[in-house]
Amino acid sequence: MTSHSTDPTVNPSDETIRLGPLVVRFLITGDDATGSVAVFELSVPSGQRLMAPAHSHDHYEETIYGVEGVSTWTIDGKPIDVGPDQALCIPRGAIHRFDNNGSQDARALCLITPAAIGPQYFREVAEVMKSAAGGPPDRTKMAEIMLRHGLTPAPPRP
Repeated sequence: MTSHSTDPTVNPSDETIRLGPLVVRFLITGDDATGSVAVFELSVPSGQRLMAPAHSHDHYEETIYGVEGVSTWTIDGKPIDVGPDQALCIPRGAIHRFDNNGSQDARALCLITPAAIGPQYFREVAEVMKSAAGGPPDRTKMAEIMLRHGLTPAPPRP
């Protein structure tokens, strides 16, 4: 019988991070999966728009799997609704954002492959959002955090 260096557990990272009204719950980080994947659950209340700027990432794909409600992911200007049991892969380099335009809260699983981003990014964003006290987050601080974690903020739209 072979021994494994890690003990597999269900939801080994299970950490909840609040980004204003949004909730990110990390289920698996890159550390749990030798860098191959990071998995988190994203909960977006009804009628909620993403406060952070649209962005792209060149070093990983992001796959969205709808669990409940409908979230609208705008990818390179094209809105795509993702509902329960639907999946969407956001390719590297595509500028994207998400919103919940519906009347029901939405929940989705997000898979990052390879695991180039983790809970630390969301912890830092949460701090900037807390400092904004309900107003728009400081765009310069958000951009700095995004760039440091491999995300490229899109230029503001007119």
